[in-house]
Amino acid sequence: MDRFEANVQDNQERFLAELQEFCRKPSIIAQDIGIDETAEWVSDRLRNVGFESRVISVDGGAPVVYGEMGSGDKTLMIYNHYDVQPPEPLDLWDSGPFDAEIRDGRVWARGVSDNKGPWMARVQAIEAYQQEIGDLPFRIKWIVEGEEEIGSPNLGRFVEENRDLLDGADACLWEGGRRDGAGRPVISLGMKGIAYLGLSVSGASSDLHSMNAPIVGNPAWRLIWALASLKDENENITVDGLMDHVVKPTADELEYIRGIPFDEEQNKQDFGISSFLKGATGPDIVKQLLFDPTCTICGFLTGYTGPGLKTVLPNQASAKVDFRLVPDLNPELVLRLVREHLDRRGFTDVNVELLAQLWPYRSQVDHPWVQASISVARDIFGAEPVVYPSSAGGGPMYQLCGTFGIPGISGGGVGNPNSNLHAPNENIFVEDYMRSILYTGHLIQAIGNL
Repeated sequence: MDRFEANVQDNQERFLAELQEFCRKPSIIAQDIGIDETAEWVSDRLRNVGFESRVISVDGGAPVVYGEMGSGDKTLMIYNHYDVQPPEPLDLWDSGPFDAEIRDGRVWARGVSDNKGPWMARVQAIEAYQQEIGDLPFRIKWIVEGEEEIGSPNLGRFVEENRDLLDGADACLWEGGRRDGAGRPVISLGMKGIAYLGLSVSGASSDLHSMNAPIVGNPAWRLIWALASLKDENENITVDGLMDHVVKPTADELEYIRGIPFDEEQNKQDFGISSFLKGATGPDIVKQLLFDPTCTICGFLTGYTGPGLKTVLPNQASAKVDFRLVPDLNPELVLRLVREHLDRRGFTDVNVELLAQLWPYRSQVDHPWVQASISVARDIFGAEPVVYPSSAGGGPMYQLCGTFGIPGISGGGVGNPNSNLHAPNENIFVEDYMRSILYTGHLIQAIGNL
């Protein structure tokens, strides 16, 4: 691999210029800016490397770029996205969000870390690999979507409509990846899901004077009582049957979480709290964070809360509640369990609606391709990788990896602890970018040798 590494080093200036070119293309899905043009650019770049690439239209959504190349008895799926977050507030950027300036050893641009840098590094790694080593040792199927930043609402439908095209992969190299504050590479192997519910109760035909409270029901109290039945004062979810579907972490997963750094005192200080829920300390904090489902009241709306007094009996009350899901929970199951739970307690008047959903997914930590990615990260970064069996947040990993029953591996990316994802002054270090190219090339070689 010496020739490959020399190629990457020799082409650093060109690779960075190409990254800047990509980052200077606004592709803001929330504002419908530059989506179609960027999809065509991505497809052209894949084609230039040797992929059979095309832009696939998705009815009512952003196009998906699909590229395929290579042959053999092994297949790697790759997932990335070309859309970015809006750059606002613009006045907090030190340079234009789409100027892609290089200064102080970093590239500054919206999307450079999430997710244009990781995608471009992979493309350039494949280009250099072919130039110096030869043909890819396996087939690659590459999906680059344009709606990740709004929750990938059409990715599942794209997968269903193109199942025959996508089937046959052994693993998926997921988007993202970063190093932590100590310079250790971070590898994530799963994501939580989400069931985002809207609950509402209606009462009288209009708001009434509160003097009617002795004879007219109050929707606010009805909803408060209903919500109180979902979780107890010890922070346990009490929805009938929900916890029966929770898969406990394996011994291997528990071993990996012992290696995940978590500064208890610093996090308590940052959060402004005196302790963690259930009195958790040490590895138990990380275990709860990654493996426990949640039930969170995100907001509650009813009545009058403005200045002064208003003696009112409200006729409407609503709340939004998110359940963060772990295997084997799923959004439809949670919706059904909550509905049945409330009905058993007489809350048939509480309306429950599923507003957004993502399924959870967790990969096998002992899968050979997972272990190969850990080994390559250790060699390229010169530090022991920090392996997350799951992330605490959500994403569309299930829609690809779960559908085809393959591990999803997020690692070797370009991010750093201060990359400012979704915030002004998003950035990556040039050194991390070049290292990510090396990681991808060495991972190709390692997988080919399995």
